[in-house]
Amino acid sequence: MLVARTDVIGSLLRPPALLEAQKQAQAGELDPAGFKRVEDAAVDEALRLQEDAGLDVVTDGEMRRLSFQSQMPAAVEGFGEWDLDAFLWGEWHSDEVGDMSVERPQLAVTGRLHRKRFLSAEEFTYARGRTDRMLKVTLPSPSLFANFWNPDRPPDAYATLEDYLGDVAEILRDEVDELVRLGAEYIQLDAPHYPLLLDPGYRDFYESRGWPADRWLELGLEDTLVIGDHAHVTFGMHLCRGNQASRWLVSGGYDWIASRLFPRVKADRILLEYDDERSGSFEPLAEVPEDKVVVLGLVTTKSGRRETVDELAARVREAAAFMPLERLAISPQCGFATSVLGNALTLEDERAKLETLARTAEVVWSA
Repeated sequence: MLVARTDVIGSLLRPPALLEAQKQAQAGELDPAGFKRVEDAAVDEALRLQEDAGLDVVTDGEMRRLSFQSQMPAAVEGFGEWDLDAFLWGEWHSDEVGDMSVERPQLAVTGRLHRKRFLSAEEFTYARGRTDRMLKVTLPSPSLFANFWNPDRPPDAYATLEDYLGDVAEILRDEVDELVRLGAEYIQLDAPHYPLLLDPGYRDFYESRGWPADRWLELGLEDTLVIGDHAHVTFGMHLCRGNQASRWLVSGGYDWIASRLFPRVKADRILLEYDDERSGSFEPLAEVPEDKVVVLGLVTTKSGRRETVDELAARVREAAAFMPLERLAISPQCGFATSVLGNALTLEDERAKLETLARTAEVVWSA
């Protein structure tokens, strides 16, 4: 199993040059080769940032993605028209930057799914040659794409939601197999839809769509299919409460899903959001099986508030009352830019937060 006391969830703030290049490429003012050079430079910058901060695990910052989950419809035929709003639906909240409501997109599954290309193999192939740290690849959990299914207008290609998600899982399992063939050693499934069940309002919503909570959790068996049997690869599962433009979807501790979900998770590392009072207590950690590591997301990515080493070290020791210190690690609570929108903090804030994580790990685990 991977021994890494510091981790990173996935996305980093996109640099201004990349955001401008994306606009130019969309407008036809920048050719594909020129755009690719800008993307490559952004990945190089992201890797240097994480290495210089002293992190054990790095990612490519998801610089090539519109959203953390956009690689699926971008690489697979069978989804209809979509844009960033397809990944933002819901009531997003924030005391600092204000609430935001995005109407649920129309049915996005239009036909049988067929992969046009691999989702993240190019991302990994480029980044692996540019770092000597443990490189993590992030993939969406297959059941996350239930949100693209409208039970009132199911597509002719699939008889049931489970049939559709089965194809999603097969595509992602093939992706994992390809990444492992290319040398990937750490793969993370992002599953922010499970913590939605912490909110009774979301449980009622899904039940109204024919997906009671127990069925919603059963759909998570698709995650096991994706992970497969790769003895020398570390798998992580990230469970947060939503993260877009410094906003969140739900509040509440992990208590409701702890006994229902944690024992089912096949992943080796469970990455949890624990950056503020919305996260609840550390008590649910007692439900985590003994063969798993929990990565505590103690550093917020939603604001520029600068955490301190003393503050984070105290939180780690508090969590250690519920599971052994050797089975804990630390990270940000989510990505810094779950989509190209990014969160309300600066590149310097981001750098400082990553450096604080590394210094905290040195204090806590080298003592």
